[in-house]
Amino acid sequence: MARIAGVDLPNKRVIIALTYIYGIGKSTSKKILEKAGVDENIRLNDLNDDDLAKLRNIIENEYTVEGELRGKVQMNIKRLMDIGCYRGMRHRRGLPVRGQRTKTNAKTRKKWRR
Repeated sequence: MARIAGVDLPNKRVIIALTYIYGIGKSTSKKILEKAGVDENIRLNDLNDDDLAKLRNIIENEYTVEGELRGKVQMNIKRLMDIGCYRGMRHRRGLPVRGQRTKTNAKTRKKWRR
């Protein structure tokens, strides 16, 4: 089990294993593997240390992932709430932000207000 960006990755194909890192989806994973020159069908345990080091280096230097990304998202939401825009008010009230109807739906978004 390899550890990249503070996440223990399972022994699956590398393209799938990288998606366990918050902020990396399948397309981003594919781009990272192309930059590192690693075959996407290899299992994670079959990678040598040089390839793992390349992957770690690319992810650390070129992508915002895990805690840093979560912090950025939270800061953006806080900024919206501080400036008092419509989206910020919806976040503050715990209602849907992107124009969804609330008369009959939005149960999960409203649920946490109780």
